[in-house]
Amino acid sequence: MDYEAVIGLETHVQLKTKSKMWCGCANAFGSPPNTNVCPVCLGLPGVLPVPNEEALRKTVLTGYLLNCEIPRFAKFDRKSYFYPDMPKNYQLTQYDRPSTATGFVEFEFNGGLARVRITRAHLEEDVGKSTHFERHSGVDFNRAGVPLMEIVSEPDLTSSAMAYEYLNALKDILIQGGVSDCDMEKGMVRCDVNVSVRPVGTRELGAKIEIKNMNSFSGVRRALDYEIPRQIEAVKRGEKLVQSTRRWDDVAGITELMRTKEDAHDYRYFPDPDLMPLAPTDAWLAEVESLAVELPLARKQRFMRDYQLPVGDAEVFKSNAALGNYFEGLARQSKNPKAVANWIINNLLAKLAAANESRSRGDEAQNENSELDQSLLQSALPIALADLKFPPSALLELVALVENRTISSSAAQQVFTEMFATGKSPAAIVQEKGLAQVSDTGAIEKYCDEAIAANPNPVADYRAGKVAALNSLKGQVMKLSKGKANPALVGEILERKLKG
Repeated sequence: MDYEAVIGLETHVQLKTKSKMWCGCANAFGSPPNTNVCPVCLGLPGVLPVPNEEALRKTVLTGYLLNCEIPRFAKFDRKSYFYPDMPKNYQLTQYDRPSTATGFVEFEFNGGLARVRITRAHLEEDVGKSTHFERHSGVDFNRAGVPLMEIVSEPDLTSSAMAYEYLNALKDILIQGGVSDCDMEKGMVRCDVNVSVRPVGTRELGAKIEIKNMNSFSGVRRALDYEIPRQIEAVKRGEKLVQSTRRWDDVAGITELMRTKEDAHDYRYFPDPDLMPLAPTDAWLAEVESLAVELPLARKQRFMRDYQLPVGDAEVFKSNAALGNYFEGLARQSKNPKAVANWIINNLLAKLAAANESRSRGDEAQNENSELDQSLLQSALPIALADLKFPPSALLELVALVENRTISSSAAQQVFTEMFATGKSPAAIVQEKGLAQVSDTGAIEKYCDEAIAANPNPVADYRAGKVAALNSLKGQVMKLSKGKANPALVGEILERKLKG
């Protein structure tokens, strides 16, 4: 009998706010332990929470970005449990009346579009962080009370690869929507995985196994690649799987049993008596909806349609909103958006990457463990783009100089390097360095005559039918002109003279 996996994900995302959910303490990563705390987020007796409106706004905005319904009534509940990093011994969350419900995420998978339904995106608070030392443990409550949104998917995922692509699509939406920075190095995104297996063709779900607190998307993929075969082998042996919670050991590459799973009623949910229900007005909802941005996948599809970009180019601009905005600002003014895309992707990105790598090496002098990766590069791009020494119009000018054959492609590379370093205009650089192409027909004919006279063997080869021999003669002409002859004219004139 063949078995299939059924997977649902609970993704926890810290919201991009300046203060915590219920108090004015800073929502800031990296502060000394227990410095961003107050009686409210420490849960001291007699304190009263006050909701962070920006967190409420970002939660509803997420609902619009994820195609959700926005209920006209929502409330906060107390979820009771004891754990050292939960100072109140209950967590404020949304149980049966969340701020958003029933949406979906579309993303590219296996050459087509996949859709995963969203059950809800509800708002709650984060907990503190425990650190275990050799002889003792410490608790840092700086993170306690940070606005945390939990996005719960329906069990629509069927493989580790599909889960990985869904998480990346969700991350792109939240970053570009301004909801969260989704910096996994700072613990801003964590994920719980619910997975079961069943015989192919059946509808009944198997026992749900939860894998807790995954802190990387690759970890989710690896955990599923281990857990799915483990469950299938257990069922084939006749073992009865029970609902339980497991942890992922990233070093050993295995999941381990933590506990059998409590049901929801074990948490003793009840409405928080200190917080009023939420009843958003039409005007407030309209204001939040106006903040919704174009989704990354929709942008990719539009760039391919409107600017005739190939898939690879559109994917680059889909993944980085700032870079996509930069491109589109130029593409709307250009007759050749593809050429603009080429310069941004092949040249500008390379220069930005080099600049960020230099910055990273400087950081490594202070921190030997720092690494430059794509996420760091992407997070630095908006700053790097804002710091460019040349205006966007200079790139259009450079494209025009190549297209009207004022300069050659190789000369354009020199111009761009100088433009990036100094901010000078392309025209000024061309004039200063004498990079303008020679397009005078008479001058080029003279160079061609000299090359033909000095290279009888390639001439004979070409006339004997070896077309590739023309490239050798072109090279000689370019050498005689010190690289300034217009290559297209050189080819035309050489062919005319050799066939004449």
